[in-house]
Amino acid sequence: MTQRLITLAHGAGAAETWRLIKELIIDRVPEKLKKIEGGYGLDVLDDSATLKVGDDLHVVITTDSYTVSPYRFPGGDIGSLVAHGVINDLVVSGAKPVAFMDTIVVEEGFPEGELSVIINSLISALIEDNVSLIGGDFKVMPKGTLDKILITGVGIGLSRRPIPDNELSVGDKIIVTGYVAEHGATILAAQLGLLDKIKGLRSDTKSLARTVLKVIEEFRDYVHAARDPTRGGLASVLNEWARSNNLTIRIHKDRIPVREEVRDFLEAMGVDYLSMASEGIALLAVDSRRAPEILERLKEVGEENSEIIGEVIEPPSNFLRGRVIGVTEVGGKVLIEPKSINLPRIC
Repeated sequence: MTQRLITLAHGAGAAETWRLIKELIIDRVPEKLKKIEGGYGLDVLDDSATLKVGDDLHVVITTDSYTVSPYRFPGGDIGSLVAHGVINDLVVSGAKPVAFMDTIVVEEGFPEGELSVIINSLISALIEDNVSLIGGDFKVMPKGTLDKILITGVGIGLSRRPIPDNELSVGDKIIVTGYVAEHGATILAAQLGLLDKIKGLRSDTKSLARTVLKVIEEFRDYVHAARDPTRGGLASVLNEWARSNNLTIRIHKDRIPVREEVRDFLEAMGVDYLSMASEGIALLAVDSRRAPEILERLKEVGEENSEIIGEVIEPPSNFLRGRVIGVTEVGGKVLIEPKSINLPRIC
């Protein structure tokens, strides 16, 4: 019997990723062990899991590994990327980030000066949000057995009421808090050696703790889902939401904030900007009655490019249940599906 082989597509955050996770992990864990009582975990399959402590406090935990190539890029490096990514996973779970741990693995021969710069970048990002670095691990692999550097981060946050992504309701509005696909486009251009030719590309990696978290805390009763669209981009997150809530999401492509330079570059490369990673924005599903107010507040706290891009609707048919519909700039309708992009080490 021929075994199926793991490909780059399995790490892209699209259908191949979720098939692998479901078959090899989720389906093998007994239901009673998919979460701790009072919290959520594999039963929700969000970016974070929660443990309830006391009557009304949740410890929120997340982990993520980063293997971006190149490890230094316009807008940041792998150090700031891992700190921001882990912090933002806590933020979109409705948790205040309080602690961080890391595991750093480098290839033999990696320059110590480069490692120092990366670690300084990581620590600086944590300091900006007053997040404690409480421990970690360091390993070295023989030359040729690792592509330069890999960092895994573990984040710990606290929340009175965390946000699982299974509370969507018909009528909810979908908000994106900034320009999409900035990080993915920048890394792709760097990998192709085109940064000098494609002007204006820069990763959007940043923390959302001082902006988006503030708005989530103010409007928690009206925020029904939140996620940062990193690996797999908007298309992946929206399809996960539609599928897990058994509803349909409709988005309006002309309302999605994407810079012209990014759109033009990705279209020239034959890549859908909806499937490319963003590292400094969030997607929110919010109560339609408060959506304009939430949008205005996001802009007030610094997310000035936030836009309402769509809504949750009753499935028009069984075929469209659990799917995402895109309304094009000329009024046509297309299915928005996550696409596997075979690019090495985006995030």
